[in-house]
Amino acid sequence: MPVPNEHAAAPTRSNAFIRGVSMISTLCGWFASFLIVLSVGVTCEMIYVRAILNESTIWQTEAVVYMMISATLLGLPYVQRLRGHVNVDLLPMALSPKARRVLILATLAATIVIIALMLFYGFHQWHEAWSRNWRSDSVWGVRLWIPYLAVPIGFGLYLLQLIADFYAVAAGYDSHYGISGH
Repeated sequence: MPVPNEHAAAPTRSNAFIRGVSMISTLCGWFASFLIVLSVGVTCEMIYVRAILNESTIWQTEAVVYMMISATLLGLPYVQRLRGHVNVDLLPMALSPKARRVLILATLAATIVIIALMLFYGFHQWHEAWSRNWRSDSVWGVRLWIPYLAVPIGFGLYLLQLIADFYAVAAGYDSHYGISGH
């Protein structure tokens, strides 16, 4: 995915923490892409089994749903690293660099709090599924802690990327929205 402009992706050369988180986020992006390709393959296999072999399918639909949800959650840190989430920069561009910096830090701080809450409740849901051995109601009967694991991992890694972004802006490493960096 191409970076829209020179300031879009978080800087990676200046700091070991930022560089490490950036590497983890990139690996998440690759894994999310793999899950999407795999789910397309499973969908094609399901169509072949149903249409050509005229047999029923048991696990394919459920597996594709879980893979796509996992790809979405595990892709969050990569999209954040590339600054690919939807944003409207009309207000930030109208502000002075100092006011932009305050707005970016406030927005990142609010996002960190919300994602931390989602991580907490996502971990709780995963732990309940694991400790109570929850299974899906389908014929496949997958143990739900396996697909639910993508929730705390995805939000945890997204939170880590947000913290790295906050640190990069606060320490002056990031020149996002025209704020001067190192």
